[in-house]
Amino acid sequence: MPRCYNSAFAAWGGKTGTIRKQIVYRNRSGRTFVSKYPDMSKVQPSIAQLDANDRFAAAVRFAQDIVHDPVKKANYPVSKGKTVYHTAIRDYLNLH
Repeated sequence: MPRCYNSAFAAWGGKTGTIRKQIVYRNRSGRTFVSKYPDMSKVQPSIAQLDANDRFAAAVRFAQDIVHDPVKKANYPVSKGKTVYHTAIRDYLNLH
């Protein structure tokens, strides 16, 4: 991965991100590196990854169902400083 020495990218110092899914800026040990955007088109997820994705999608549906129903949302137990949505996802994942 090439290290970025160009002063034109000084504004990127310490920042990460992508530009038009072509260039990626990364930080390693306080240094900025530039690389091409990763091609994930040929990556085959494992059975465990697919199961985890399905489980998380079900948790999101559960949380959205609670958030979109005002009665369920008002009655859902939430700790101070937490959101109903994130609490519902956590609860679903802990139970399933």
